[in-house]
Amino acid sequence: MSTTVKKPKVDTAGRQAGLDLYRRMRLIRRFEDTIQSLFQKGEVHGTTHLYSGEEAVAVGVASALGAEDRVAGTYRGHGHALAIGVEPQALLDEMLGRETGVCGGRAGSMNIIDLEHRLIGCFGIIGGSIAAATGAALALKRTGGVAVAFFGDGTTNHGYFHECLNFAKVNDLPVLFVCENNLYGEFTPWEDVTAGQILSRPKALEIPAEQIDGNDVWAVQAAASAAVERARGGGGPQFIEALTYRFVGHSRSDPGKYRKPGELDAWKERDPLKLGRQTLIERFAVADADVDEVDAEVDALLEQIVERGLASPYPTPAPATEFKD
Repeated sequence: MSTTVKKPKVDTAGRQAGLDLYRRMRLIRRFEDTIQSLFQKGEVHGTTHLYSGEEAVAVGVASALGAEDRVAGTYRGHGHALAIGVEPQALLDEMLGRETGVCGGRAGSMNIIDLEHRLIGCFGIIGGSIAAATGAALALKRTGGVAVAFFGDGTTNHGYFHECLNFAKVNDLPVLFVCENNLYGEFTPWEDVTAGQILSRPKALEIPAEQIDGNDVWAVQAAASAAVERARGGGGPQFIEALTYRFVGHSRSDPGKYRKPGELDAWKERDPLKLGRQTLIERFAVADADVDEVDAEVDALLEQIVERGLASPYPTPAPATEFKD
């Protein structure tokens, strides 16, 4: 008598959704690698703050949002922009200062706005994203939307943070505050300048708050989906502290020599892309070759948009304006 061994059922829908999450993270990583390379060649001017290593946070949160929602990012905002669907070509062209950029080549790296794709702004001012999202939530309370503010751990020591969280709670605003705790405020370990735990601050205001693994895109997605649903349903502001790590310096001029010995290597073992690939293979029965195909598609896309971007025109200078008293 023979027995038939049943194969485990493959989560087809989850498989495709998982590949989409991975593809978005891979796009952000390769985009940031490309920006770094172009900067070193003198094609990107000003400064850059790369999102490499933190991709799972933006992608996981973005996957929980709808067309009625709005997002405010930080000066490390390339990842936030790409996660919510800003066109890679338009974003790259903006970094290159070209007329075809999402802001006409005049915003640069830190000040991206794309209202068409729900991005109300990326902010060079520490805490600016919190204020913008809190303000947007005032309007969204009437329309059913949710505002999201991304910000770093260092922001929790600024006035914007405390004032906006208090205001949001008092007014029961539909806003999700996402703290991307990458362990450093520029060059300083967060615990050296932050009393107590970050999570205790929103909890003191009776704002629902949760600490999650910010390098696991599925963990971020689950937490963000629940938080957005609560906010949309009238539950007021929500707070997520996503533990993550940037693989590069704070900005272009930072070699990262302040890191503890072995710290970077340890975090790279939990690279969001590495964890994403592993989960796709183990949980969703995706073949290695399929993930490799996604990598190749993204790599080819970046090569194409760089070629187009470098061939695009610079903005025409605005004519001089005569000012009168």
